[in-house]
Amino acid sequence: MKVSRKVMGVEYAIRDIVAEARRLEAAGRRVTYLNIGDPPWYGFQAPRGVLEELSRSALAGHAHYAPSEGLAELRAEIAKKEAAKGLDCGAEDVLVTNGVSEALDMVIASIVEDGDEVLLPGPYYPPYASYIRLHGGVPVEFATDAESSEPDIADIRSKVTGRTVAICVINPNNPSGTVYGKKALSEIVDIAAERGLYVICDEIYDEIVFDGGFDGIGSVARDAAVIVLNGFSKVHLMSGLRAGYMAFSRTPALDAIREHLPKLARVRIATCLPVQHAALASLRMPNGYIADFVSGLRKRRDAVVRGLDSVPGLSCPVPRGAFYAFPRIEDERFADDRKFVMGLLESRGVLTVHGSGFGSRYGSGHFRVVFLAPVETLEGAVEAIRSYMA
Repeated sequence: MKVSRKVMGVEYAIRDIVAEARRLEAAGRRVTYLNIGDPPWYGFQAPRGVLEELSRSALAGHAHYAPSEGLAELRAEIAKKEAAKGLDCGAEDVLVTNGVSEALDMVIASIVEDGDEVLLPGPYYPPYASYIRLHGGVPVEFATDAESSEPDIADIRSKVTGRTVAICVINPNNPSGTVYGKKALSEIVDIAAERGLYVICDEIYDEIVFDGGFDGIGSVARDAAVIVLNGFSKVHLMSGLRAGYMAFSRTPALDAIREHLPKLARVRIATCLPVQHAALASLRMPNGYIADFVSGLRKRRDAVVRGLDSVPGLSCPVPRGAFYAFPRIEDERFADDRKFVMGLLESRGVLTVHGSGFGSRYGSGHFRVVFLAPVETLEGAVEAIRSYMA
């Protein structure tokens, strides 16, 4: 029976590789999973008050459909958060989704047609390229310096063509942990405004920054067509509850997409109402736990980077945000990063993700390590990598 070429082209390296780990476990092997950025899976839990609100909402009978655009009170609180980062928006400019992935799918579906090009930061989170291809578009990678966290503005300019419709920014970046500053964001916005392009900025890790502060793209958006994607999976430790959103900058440039994109929200009906009540609670309650979370991550980051950088044949830039290390494989014996990752899994039982899964141009020759596990687990994994390479 027929299967569309579109769906055959969909890849998600982070989860696709799990099948091999499951095969080893079925054979009685122990596997250390360092592949998925899922804080609750590693023991980080949302505050009790958030989970109690989820339960209270469900037990109170809130099992009915929510408004397609999202709970009004939640949209208002989200608008306050994004406005505090500089985005000119109100509750009417926010649309609640089932995680950032659904928000991304809706935006790409609304702006991409066959042959249209979308610029992605190299390396990039895999669903960006998958959704672009699924909707008939072409992903085009631009360069970022992992050491300085600076995007190559000249490279971005050179890759804008008559078919380009948008520039995507993932800030802080998954998988590299780079964090763009205000100057870089402003230059990207300038290019988009000059060429009539959307800017889609994913800020899901906005409060997980280790060195220096964080600048939201809203602070430099001006009249450009800026759409911010964000959610509750990472900072708010609610990954499995699937709550995200998009926020539109209040500019006439977005009038058309504001009118038509909500139709997709109505077609998919709504986001789970008890989950929205939990998300609302997470925005309203004291958030001191976030600082504790980030402090714990900083210790893990430092241990992983120090360890990986000491392994002969590897070099590991220091990630400034998120919870991923993205070391480069410099030993020519391991030139194929996917074979490197599969060999590491097979021989040492450590599951990471091959860098080429995050883009062939700037991801190849790397692998990604999630540093959410306890420090002793991470140090053990580093020693397994050292042993494997030796």
